[in-house]
Order: sequence, then structure tokens, then C-alpha cells
Amino acid sequence: MITVVGLIVLGLVAGMLSAALGVGGGIVYVPALVAVFGFAQHEAQGTSLAVIVPTMTVAAVVHSRAKRVDWRTVVPLATASLFGGFLGARVALSLDDLLLRRMFAAFLILASLRMLSKTRRRNYEAPVVTEP
Repeated sequence: MITVVGLIVLGLVAGMLSAALGVGGGIVYVPALVAVFGFAQHEAQGTSLAVIVPTMTVAAVVHSRAKRVDWRTVVPLATASLFGGFLGARVALSLDDLLLRRMFAAFLILASLRMLSKTRRRNYEAPVVTEP
């Protein structure tokens, strides 16, 4: 019972963060599934990818209704992502679990440092969004 409740809480938190911040749910799901629920890295990543589909669909519809989706950008990115997803999954499956976990951790650290450095710039100006 605790596991089901924990998974529901994880789903709510990851869904809210994904939709609100535009982050992939995997940034939340994968570490939580490995550290809290004892998943192996490969299973955590695969489960995360499957769970993200409904989250992403709902969030994309909501953002689209608010006219916050650039569909001209979506088409080439989505097309390339299909091929990239296939190749990335094949590569991940060929890697040792520990190596994959370390690569994921390194990615999170690098992404965090990059984002932190962008928030510390003195002359940082927020981008201006114009309505069409």
C-alpha cells in the first residue's frame, strides 16, 4: 500500500513539475524510482519514458490551448526525436546498469550547473514574449 501511495505522490509531483517548468519528468522519475523504490537504472528509465507519454500529452494540450506551442518547431523536433529515441534506447540497453546510472547522474549535474550559471549572470534579461 505504501508503494502505491508513494508512486501516486511521485506521479503528482513529477507531473506538476513537468507541466509547470517544462522539464522532462525523467529528471524526477528516474532518480526517485532508483533511490526510493529500488528500481534498476534501465527499468527506471524505461518506466519513466512510458509514464511521460500521458503527462506530456495533457500538458501539451493545455499549453497549446493557451497558444504557447510553436507548432512549426514541434514538427522537425518531434520527427528527429523519434529517431533519436530509438537510437538512444538501443545505446542505453547496451550499457551496464552502473555506467548508465553514472551517465545519468553526470547529465543531471551538468544540466544543473548550466542552468545555475544562466541564473547568475548580472545582465540577464528575461526574454520578451510578444503575442501574435
